[in-house]
Amino acid sequence: MSAVVYGIVHCDTVKKARAWLDVHAVPYRFHDFRQEGVPLAELDDWIGRLGWQLLVNRQGTTWRKLDEATRARVVDAVQARALMRAQPSVIKRPVVHWSDGAVTVGFDEKAFAAHGA
Repeated sequence: MSAVVYGIVHCDTVKKARAWLDVHAVPYRFHDFRQEGVPLAELDDWIGRLGWQLLVNRQGTTWRKLDEATRARVVDAVQARALMRAQPSVIKRPVVHWSDGAVTVGFDEKAFAAHGA
């Protein structure tokens, strides 16, 4: 089983993560949220493992463009899940499901080395 990288093609952090994987010859499949959507079973797994707070990117453009009422409703896993389904670009990227079963969010070279070796 190879890793699965979830994200958006044009995201700079996803580009860095994919470049790192390529340089280190780590096999992976890329899942583009915009082309393939957000896989609901995986989203539920990520929320259960990592917590919705880690997955919702409150620093990104998508979050900042949401109206105040929409942002104010995101106070629990149910509301966060609904938002991430409707606006996949609000998910912090990349989400990587590693071949060892671990799941990470964002790009961190140490975390990638720990799971991708």
